[in-house]
Amino acid sequence: MARNLPPDRDVAPTVQKLRLHYAKRGRLRFSSHRDFQRALERALRRAEIPMAYSAGFSPHPKVSYANAAPTGVASEAEYVEIGVAVRCDPERVRAALDEALPTGFDVVEVVEARTPDFVNRLEASLWRIELPGIAQEEADRAAERFLGESEVLVERVMKNGLRTFDARSAVLVAASPEAEDPTCAILTLVVRHGTPSVRPDDVISAFRRVADLVPPKPPRVTRLAQGPLDEDGASVTDPLALDRAS
Repeated sequence: MARNLPPDRDVAPTVQKLRLHYAKRGRLRFSSHRDFQRALERALRRAEIPMAYSAGFSPHPKVSYANAAPTGVASEAEYVEIGVAVRCDPERVRAALDEALPTGFDVVEVVEARTPDFVNRLEASLWRIELPGIAQEEADRAAERFLGESEVLVERVMKNGLRTFDARSAVLVAASPEAEDPTCAILTLVVRHGTPSVRPDDVISAFRRVADLVPPKPPRVTRLAQGPLDEDGASVTDPLALDRAS
């Protein structure tokens, strides 16, 4: 008996790719990556963005996500790429999506994708960790001890179970900015991306191992930037700069 196949349908090809830089702020830092995917899909429809679609039995909109921040972490530097079937003005797309998305998912910038290998540019992240209830001197001592180690093993439960890995080698910088509150230490980290990815909570676990630093309250973590490493290896540059310059 013949299979009941769906009728042929036109598939909108990609004529332009757009790269979106968005932030995850406020209470929406507790949203998961899947929560953002659903919110973006609804916003694309609501804003009437002329999406391009994949071919095949079940076409889906051309959306590509890049290195999303963990649930519970705020971020000023999240990226997603979309393919559209009609050429669009990037600023109009930014404004339309920013209005359609929930407050807290804020679209910072949209640029036309003019260069390949965008994901490969996301070499490292700059993180800010606030440690309520910890004095700055105590956090600085923990960071110094951590940086003095050649390897610090930590554990994390992943999809395939408990995994042990080194949290030290990925951390290029661990520094403290000018003190703002004597009862809340602040550290900034430059962390190289890898597999498995070393997250700020892994570094805090490492601090507990090497310096017995145990925050009395949950840390507040924000990704300030992600992109190519600067020549000095101590800072992160703008991953969209090449697209603007082309």
